[in-house]
Amino acid sequence: MTEHTPSSLILTFFGAYGRADGWDGRIPVAGLIRLMGAVDVDPQSVRSAVSRLKRRGLLEPDRVGGAAGYALSEDARQLLADGDRRIYGQPAGATGGPDWVLAVFSVPESERHKRHLLRSRLARLGFGTAAPGVWIAPARLHEEALHTLRRLGLDTYVDLFAGTHLGFEPTAAAVRRWWDLDAVAKRHHAFLDSHEPVLRAWAAREATPPQEAFADYLRALDSWRRLPYADPGLPSALLPPDWPGARAAAVFEELHTRLRDAGAQFARSADPAA
Repeated sequence: MTEHTPSSLILTFFGAYGRADGWDGRIPVAGLIRLMGAVDVDPQSVRSAVSRLKRRGLLEPDRVGGAAGYALSEDARQLLADGDRRIYGQPAGATGGPDWVLAVFSVPESERHKRHLLRSRLARLGFGTAAPGVWIAPARLHEEALHTLRRLGLDTYVDLFAGTHLGFEPTAAAVRRWWDLDAVAKRHHAFLDSHEPVLRAWAAREATPPQEAFADYLRALDSWRRLPYADPGLPSALLPPDWPGARAAAVFEELHTRLRDAGAQFARSADPAA
């Protein structure tokens, strides 16, 4: 799996705990340092990561209980809300008809740097490449694509269309051109290699210490939250029969059920209003 970076772990923390149970998304720097220490991030790395997230417009300086702290920006809240639908509701082999959203873009040569940005963002949203300048995704990703492209100021270069695939190639064969399913399957297997042993270890325990639960859950979520973007959640009929996505999703769901609430007890210790 991709190595956990301090910036990613901090954003994952805010997504998991910073908006729930009455928490308003603000946290003192000292509290964030304490929480990140549970996942082996040192204080200087926390401060550097917070600075990077601030430059990206995701965190804003704030005062929390009279102490220096940070709060989520509105862009970050929208980003995390979009992520919720993917992370906690991603179908591992969805059912239903194969309806699609198409993103067709054209970028002037004078702004070709935005062409690369568009391609990378569409890929990160889970779009596949149907043809040069034509990207495709399951129709349910339409709303998130709208939010993301508008937030990045890229919407003026893109037209979105809804439709169905009518031929000539069978859709199950076409999706293997549109997405590198072998690479996506490899990422699912890497998640399983890292986190299935963690789940087995917790299943053998009776107690769920909050700090340990927080650390294992945050790492699992930080790994998992990328997968629903790499994997567009294609209908099961369009996937190989040995697709590992359902198993990976089940492992994450069990870790979420077992560890999330226990970890929240430790996370709340950083909230001065708790």
